[in-house]
Amino acid sequence: MTLRHLFARFATKTSEWAGKPVTFILALIAVIIWAALGPFFDYSETWQLVINTGTTIVTFLMVFVLQNAQTRDTRAIQAKLNEIILTSQAENRFIGIENLDEEDLKHLDRLVAKAAEGRGEREACRISDELADPSPEKSGSRKRKTSAADAPRKRK
Repeated sequence: MTLRHLFARFATKTSEWAGKPVTFILALIAVIIWAALGPFFDYSETWQLVINTGTTIVTFLMVFVLQNAQTRDTRAIQAKLNEIILTSQAENRFIGIENLDEEDLKHLDRLVAKAAEGRGEREACRISDELADPSPEKSGSRKRKTSAADAPRKRK
């Protein structure tokens, strides 16, 4: 078993455990106990340092664990959505749009919303053409490695 596989299993289990109500209650109890001990330690710098250090360490480590779990979940969901697109009547050109920049995604969102309202169905289907051939105002934008225009066309 590789280190990557072990970390993935650890991250999944830890993120599942961290999201449970009992974990929140345990953390809350720890803070209440710490606060209750304040008068006993005269609210000293050491007393404050205990909670600051503990929470900083937990936060620092949990960022990496939760990001790993979230990234894997996102990739799995994206693969499932791509499979649904490929096996349905949906436009295959929408595969890979997660790699578009923020401005292009907002533009795509507006066009799809317009198509959903029944006013611009043809316009929404032209999105990949617009993104593949940027207007002069976007000519200075960076090139994307993958875009919706690079995706295979709809199968018949």
